[in-house]
Parts: sequence; structure tokens; C-alpha cells
Amino acid sequence: MAAAAAAALCSSSCVLRPGLAPLRRWRSLARPLPRAAYSTSSSPRSAASDEATIISGTKLANQVLKEVQRDVESWVSLGNKRPHLTVILVGDNPASHIYVRNKMKAAAAVGISSEIILRPKDISQEELLDVTVKLNKDSTVSGLLVQLPLPGHIDERTVCNAIAPGKDVDGFHIMNIGRLCLDQPSIIPATAAAVWEIIQRTGIQTFGKNVVVVGRSKNVGMPISMLLHTDGEHERPGGDATVTITHRYTPKEQLKILTQLADIVIVAAADYTEQPKLLKLMQTCLEEHHSYCINGLCAFHSELRKPICKCLAGYNGERCEHLTLNSYAHNSYERYIAVGIGVGILTGGVLAIVYCYVRKRCRKLKSPYKVCVGETAL
Repeated sequence: MAAAAAAALCSSSCVLRPGLAPLRRWRSLARPLPRAAYSTSSSPRSAASDEATIISGTKLANQVLKEVQRDVESWVSLGNKRPHLTVILVGDNPASHIYVRNKMKAAAAVGISSEIILRPKDISQEELLDVTVKLNKDSTVSGLLVQLPLPGHIDERTVCNAIAPGKDVDGFHIMNIGRLCLDQPSIIPATAAAVWEIIQRTGIQTFGKNVVVVGRSKNVGMPISMLLHTDGEHERPGGDATVTITHRYTPKEQLKILTQLADIVIVAAADYTEQPKLLKLMQTCLEEHHSYCINGLCAFHSELRKPICKCLAGYNGERCEHLTLNSYAHNSYERYIAVGIGVGILTGGVLAIVYCYVRKRCRKLKSPYKVCVGETAL
């Protein structure tokens, strides 16, 4: 989705929210228009068009980065302390290291100082909590996050709740989640905040619209749904949309019907081979990667900074370069039946040929007392 392009941005810019009101200027754009300003016929796409609208998350993220950079410098010029982000990184998960590196780059781009605290994967939960408590008390730290996922022996919910709510950059603390659900101002999880920002900045109307959110995770699907369905006149304004949340156990036929009826679909993975008549928020591959996927569709992972492929039926591999014959029968019992019948016919034909050959050999024997068993006469 297009929000992924701005997720790293929000991880740094969210540091500015707690107690730094002068730096919230750009966030004012996220407030929905008054209800009178909404029109049931208004839409970012023509009512007669069934083409999906592709929104560049990268372009919007760069725009927000520039605004935050100006706000940070304005804040510092007034004699205030430069915002500082601290990230605790546990273990050697390659993806986590890439995510954190990108967060550091985003912070540096807007003038926020940052640091990474590395801890081994066998660190105890108590030790990790001790580090978190110390950083909560450190006045030089404006924002704090513990990169997820954590090793299996550590309870992530306990660690997230140990971070001071005012420094909780990820917005995963139970207090921030609770305030979000009660339509009160809070630090919002980065991807959800990015989706909301994109919707507001591109003028997508959500009032009274049908929205389908594919995914129910507590840090993406759930907060996005809360932002979109809540009252636009509450303390933390929402989108006044009718929201349906789907997930991996939603029957495919039901998901198909829901998306066809939706005005807006927010989804982490999209299938361009059967594109529904609705709006999709996502980021396409860079021009130099258009030929990367040999037998598939390309999407650019903004945090990993690399193209990824959605393979066509029958292919797999990083670039969809391998042909998988058995995948053609993956969802079709008819194919299995056809193969079974073919094998049966072939086997029957072979047996018939063997039977005829043996019988012919037996007829050539002169003695009526000789019994044929295979090729041996008794």
C-alpha cells in the first residue's frame, strides 16, 4: 500500500507530537472537512470510470518530510532542545536492522537526532525492561521505540506497555491504543497515521463511504479502521465511513463481494491481475525495476528498498523465474480427476498389451498340459 512508503517517516515525525505543539502544523491537514463540505458525488475518480487510482506514497512522504524539517528547525531556532529518537534493537534479524536504518535516515533528514541501542537476542525480559525504564526517565530522549518483533522468550505486550506513553513513538502502548479507540488525541501507529495522512492530503472523501480494510493487525488494520469509522466531530476526528475489516479467514468469495461493493479498499497486498473497481493505496515499482519480475507483478518495498514479486499462477521464486507444474491444480479438483483418469487409461492399456502378449505365447505351445505362468511353461 502507499502507506508503506510513509511508515518510516511517521516513525520519526511522531516524536514531535508529545508536548511539542509548534511542530504540529503539518498535522492540521489531517483534520477532516466539516460535514457540510462533503458531497456524496465527490470522488477522486470519475463516477463513470472503473479504473483504480494509484497514489504515490513516496511523493507525499517527501512533501511531509520537508514540512517536518521546517518545523524542527523553527522549534530549535526558538531555543528549544532538538528532538531525539532512541531505538532499542534486539537480536540480529536482518529485516529489523533495515527498518531501523531507514528510521535513522528519516530522522536525520528532518533534523531529529537519533541513536540505536543494540542488545543481544538472548537478553532477558527483565534486562530489556530495565533499559526501557531508564530511557523513560532520560530527559534527553524525546521519543522511544523497541523494534519488533522480539525474540520468542520476551512478551512484546509487556515491553510495549513499559514505554512511557508520551515517548511511545510506535503508538503501541495500551494507553495510546485506548485513547485512539475513544477518539481522543494520541500517538497513532505509523502506518495507520500515514494512510490517514494520504487520504486527507489527496482529498479522498470518506464521509458515508464504504471502506474495506484487508487485515486486522493491532498496529495496522485495527488503528486504520478506528480512524476511518469514528465520528468526524469528536475530539480526535474520524472519517465517518462504514468500515468492514477482513482477514485471512474471510472466505474468498465474500472478500470478492465486499471489495466490489466498496468505495475504498486499504490493503497491504494488491493483485493487479484482477483489479477491482475501487481505489487502492499502494506504491508501484520504480521504472528501473519494471523487468525485475520475469513471470509476475512487481511492487516496491519502501522499507526494504527493494522490489518484490507477486508471481503469476504456476510460477515461484524471488523473481518468479521457476515454473511450478503442480500449482496449476492447486484449487481445481477437476484437474486431479482428469489426471487420475489419464493415468488409469494408460495403466489399463499397458496391462491389456501384456495380457495379449502372454496369451499369444501360450497358444503357441504344442502340449495341452503345459500351463502358462508369465513366460515360464510348466
